[in-house]
Amino acid sequence: MVFVKQTEMRDITTMELVRDMGIEINLGNTYESCGDWIAQWGEGTPESYETAWGSPVITRDMIQGYADEGFGVLRVPVAWSNMMGENYTISQEYLSAVCEVIDWALDCNLYVIMNLHYDGGWLENLPNDKDNCMKKYSSVWTQLCDEFKNYGDHLIFESQNEELGWSSLWNRWGGTEGKAESYSLVNEVNQTFVDIVRSSGGNNEKRHLLISGYNTDIELTCDSLFEMPSDPANRCAVSVHYYTPADFAILEENADWSKARSTWGTEADFAELNKNMDMLKNTFIDNDIPVIIGEYGCPKKNKNEESVRLFLTSVCREAYERQLCPVLWDVTGLHYNRDTCKMYDTQLKNSFNDIINKNTESISGDLNNDSEFSVADVVLLQKWLLSATDVKLENWKSADLCKDDRLDVFDLCLMKQMLIQKIN
Repeated sequence: MVFVKQTEMRDITTMELVRDMGIEINLGNTYESCGDWIAQWGEGTPESYETAWGSPVITRDMIQGYADEGFGVLRVPVAWSNMMGENYTISQEYLSAVCEVIDWALDCNLYVIMNLHYDGGWLENLPNDKDNCMKKYSSVWTQLCDEFKNYGDHLIFESQNEELGWSSLWNRWGGTEGKAESYSLVNEVNQTFVDIVRSSGGNNEKRHLLISGYNTDIELTCDSLFEMPSDPANRCAVSVHYYTPADFAILEENADWSKARSTWGTEADFAELNKNMDMLKNTFIDNDIPVIIGEYGCPKKNKNEESVRLFLTSVCREAYERQLCPVLWDVTGLHYNRDTCKMYDTQLKNSFNDIINKNTESISGDLNNDSEFSVADVVLLQKWLLSATDVKLENWKSADLCKDDRLDVFDLCLMKQMLIQKIN
């Protein structure tokens, strides 16, 4: 099969795009690896960074394997400072390596989320070295926008990872001093990101964007001081991460601040999960702001296998039932086998597929998402095709009867035929 890179920007909202994504996974511990020792150990090649944290060299077969296993989204974390030249010039060699993987993923009909990841932690210095940090941040995104400006809407840009929010300004456990200042910087960085993308030309004028929450922490991002940036295209989603409770989802061994848990699934655990998912829905989804949980997961070392599976499927299910999009955190040897290009746990894969299939089932032609197909749906599509300003399509995919990822008069004709058959 010959693939052609998708370059079209469809006329769909970010909420619709997020719901179309399917099962999601991270290409973790690969292009976001960083450290001065890597250049010395590996002679500073893209492959030396790619493999420094345990990943094999990524191949097209690996990327195709994600699609074959049922994934619809590949999140690609990147440390763009690797091999960077003077004046914050991104290495063309490194950029080409990342581009190759992104192109493979798009060729496999995957959505791709590309970000600026931890990248050595230089953004931690922003409160004390704002001019230089913002100069570097702006330079990175200006270059990336130029490189990818003609890519279609299956490529999403993510403003940052977890670094927006500064303990040097505000400690969440120590009162409110410095809180407003820290939030203000987060909002400023995110607004700068949107402004750079929207002014960069090509398809970036309408590209769907992922906005980093405050340290991607759910509670902190749901705080009223966090603001979504002003966007003339109105195509932004918010990003948070989910590693809760930390003693299960992060710790493999006991630490000075907590004992590691090997099991998950108590009544209190489910209550905590539902509380956090409801918080996201009430704060964002109910206000027409899409949510992507850019990372969620847990280690498998010193964990009960059934508890790991229960945690991962429960987070995925509760997120999808609230129209949130969860992206599994994965690294080499954890969930997806980069040698066999298969999931290690077939039962986990099947559970994910069951969740997605349940939440994507829809009645053909049910545009207004009221659980039935009727003349109201035909009228709705007709008004939308005539560019009526008050029309909102709750479930546009159900009316894509031609299966070409667009709505047009041909879909309307098929809907009318369906309605006649239903009446008769």
